[in-house]
Amino acid sequence: MSAADPVRRGRPGYDRRGLLDAAVAVFNESGYDGTSVAALAARLGLSKAALYHHFSSKEEILETALDEALDGLEGVLAATDAVRPGDRLAAVLEGAVGVLVAHLPSVTLLLRVRGNSEVERRALERRRAFDQAVTAIVRAAQEEGAVRADVDASVATRLLFGMVNSLVEWYRPSGPEGAEALARDVLAVALDGLRTR
Repeated sequence: MSAADPVRRGRPGYDRRGLLDAAVAVFNESGYDGTSVAALAARLGLSKAALYHHFSSKEEILETALDEALDGLEGVLAATDAVRPGDRLAAVLEGAVGVLVAHLPSVTLLLRVRGNSEVERRALERRRAFDQAVTAIVRAAQEEGAVRADVDASVATRLLFGMVNSLVEWYRPSGPEGAEALARDVLAVALDGLRTR
């Protein structure tokens, strides 16, 4: 929730944040397209009016969740702007794992959108821009000699983020490995295969 978002309270037990978290869990479980506002409200034990007290539409819930994931990923790019390309690539991967762990339900939802609505299409465009920025970092790291240049930069980006994105399928915050250890493991597996000797 940004500073501009008002704290809005409705039925006891659900503030805006709690409702967002619960709704995203339902979208991930049943699919966004397969979840009607009526079904969502019923599942959360709310009237549709109580749900609309917090969000103007189902699309606003989706957009808020997708923005949370994308803002985090874009923030990783911005935070690593001033470092050398090879170091930046490692920092972006580490940061992306951190975003995934911190916002697992929203990132999971982002990875499942297909562009069936304007909200989803905007999210996919932002995701493409992120992928292109990472590809440019990989290319710069190749030119710097920090990572091997015999793998196409766009293919390397897809493979790296295929690994990172696969975490949504098996990673559980309650498991034995925290975000920092998980990021170290991803870096070891991902970059040791790309680094020059």
